[in-house]
Amino acid sequence: MTVGEDRSYVAVKPVWASPLTYPNRYLAFLNGKGEEIVMIEDPTSLPAASLEAAKEELARRYLTATVTSILHAKGEFGSTYWHVETDRGPRDFVTQSLQENAQWLSPTHLMLIDVDGNRFEIVDVTALDERSRRYIEQTV
Repeated sequence: MTVGEDRSYVAVKPVWASPLTYPNRYLAFLNGKGEEIVMIEDPTSLPAASLEAAKEELARRYLTATVTSILHAKGEFGSTYWHVETDRGPRDFVTQSLQENAQWLSPTHLMLIDVDGNRFEIVDVTALDERSRRYIEQTV
């Protein structure tokens, strides 16, 4: 990535600055140390090839699995251990500090972010089976 005429970066990582509040806006580019190089308010202002490369990397980074059933959830010492069924098959993951890593996007739409930054989405909590809803009520 080259910024202006004087600075180039070999390792660059695109990240959304505010992916839940402003989806598809405020795209930040970080250097290899995770420090911000530049922030772009409107990513569509990038040249087409740059935008496509950023979109491909963002799709890998923000891969989201949709939870269809919660088979087990257990809280221990501030962490919650989940065993769920998703649209991508069964998954086990751990969340910490649910105040920060369980985000209600609407009254029925829940996003869980695990310790590795993976996202697990429950599109409609009310559409889950009774056992799954009980786990949500007890843990979140």
